[in-house]
Amino acid sequence: QVQLVESGGGLVQPGGSLRLSCTASVSDFSTYAFEWYREVSGNQRQWVASIVSDGRTNYEDFMRGRTSISRDNAKNSVYLQIDSLKPEDTAVYYCFAERLRNGEHEKYWGQGTQVIVSS
Repeated sequence: QVQLVESGGGLVQPGGSLRLSCTASVSDFSTYAFEWYREVSGNQRQWVASIVSDGRTNYEDFMRGRTSISRDNAKNSVYLQIDSLKPEDTAVYYCFAERLRNGEHEKYWGQGTQVIVSS
């Protein structure tokens, strides 16, 4: 069973930065695509950014320009750097992993890490 563990959340002032980490307990990490989502209290989970196995990235428009997703296959980790944080970025951030292998679409979620942007 794949386990995803997020970390790096916390309380940060507006305009600050955070680097979220997601570490996956898998033996073939490089074959997975990873995404970050966020869930603002009482709302649906929103897609934030993704990175596929070859390193290509994509971002939701509201995060583009101040967010960077990256991966380190040697460390089984994916990162989300968020700069110029705004109060509306306050949310629980989730890591998501998926791959298509042998006709099976594998999907896994982490437990989330809370980000609070407040002065």
